[in-house]
Amino acid sequence: MESLPETPKHMNKLNFKSLLLIYFFTLLFICTGCSIKQQQSPVSLLAVSDYPVFKDDLDYVNLKQSLKKSLIYYRNLDQKKNVQFGKDLFSTNHMIKTLNRFLFFISKKPSITDLNTFIKSNFLVYKSNGSKKKNSVLFTGYYEPVLSGSLYKTDIYQFPLYTIPDDLVLINSSLFNIPGNKILKGRVKKDHTVTVPYFDRKQIDTENALLNCASNLVWVKDKIDLFFLHIQGSGKIILNSGKVMNVHYHTSNGLPYKSIGALLIKENKIEKDKISLQSIQKYLNNHPKEIDRILNYNPSYVFFKEEKKGPKGCLDVILTPGRSLALDRRIFTLGGISFIQTKKPVINASGKIKRWDSFSRFVVNQDTGGAIKGTARADLFCGNGFYAKIFAGNMKQQGDLYFIVLKPQKK
Repeated sequence: MESLPETPKHMNKLNFKSLLLIYFFTLLFICTGCSIKQQQSPVSLLAVSDYPVFKDDLDYVNLKQSLKKSLIYYRNLDQKKNVQFGKDLFSTNHMIKTLNRFLFFISKKPSITDLNTFIKSNFLVYKSNGSKKKNSVLFTGYYEPVLSGSLYKTDIYQFPLYTIPDDLVLINSSLFNIPGNKILKGRVKKDHTVTVPYFDRKQIDTENALLNCASNLVWVKDKIDLFFLHIQGSGKIILNSGKVMNVHYHTSNGLPYKSIGALLIKENKIEKDKISLQSIQKYLNNHPKEIDRILNYNPSYVFFKEEKKGPKGCLDVILTPGRSLALDRRIFTLGGISFIQTKKPVINASGKIKRWDSFSRFVVNQDTGGAIKGTARADLFCGNGFYAKIFAGNMKQQGDLYFIVLKPQKK
């Protein structure tokens, strides 16, 4: 999942003519559809009588781990800085109190009755307004893929994970007094006369556009697995030396994400109700001549970095399987306690989905993603392994999303 990087140290120093051209490029880019479309208020404050029944289908151990990681994030922020839920503002210090109070209570392993009494007495609950049509949230899942790889290119390992290219330029629109405070990405042409959007997937993967521009972090043997690593944002590479390398999203080329699943549905390659990560992989493996065309439909491209541990979300903390949630960071407050109600797959020993069961649990907003846009999208981190891939690959269920915040003390 994606996080906003710092400006690379190798950022190009541009002359006045180039800066002027960047200004017009930025203005054009913003005016042609870069604005954030969202409802006036992404969440609504609920009356206590409208609170959902709070119950959790998992053990509280991993929830406590996830809450503690959000505390690390908030303690590194200015504690007087405000965050917003609907029309209400809360300080970072208040969010710390929220996390601590909730963490202390669940450490007692409360019953469902005690848990709901506690929340009704002590917490405000906000509900995501979701989509205009369904008034609900579409929940999907993501996981941590495990690939085999090599530090060197061989006949087996031929597909690279790239680091940040030297010619990638970040443009902060606020420096040009353009509203929105957006970070745009592009490259300056060699003659320094114009700034253009960065290379797309086709140019990078099939036209070798990054030759002498980016280093190869590691090489893997399957381009389809590599593509899905881009989508997931983090993963583990089992090197041929036996070492395990954690790789993580560093930045992207800045081009919009386009779903190859939607393309395959549009072309009647896969039926809409059968689309999943697994069905897409199967189609691609069975139609090797179509692989490049289909993968290149998504122009977005991810550049990676190595981490000592992983996977990490946009808070720069390790994600917790089943507890870390990815939301649109432009809309929803990071690091807060959330509660979800949706459905999960139940599988047999061979990995076939038998049914979908309703479930609810507490999660923590600790990540974001290129495809997770607006108030009606949420992505649940499923971990790694057999079930995680099935869960993430098939998860596409409507449900409800809530946020809980400690009630302010009356003065």
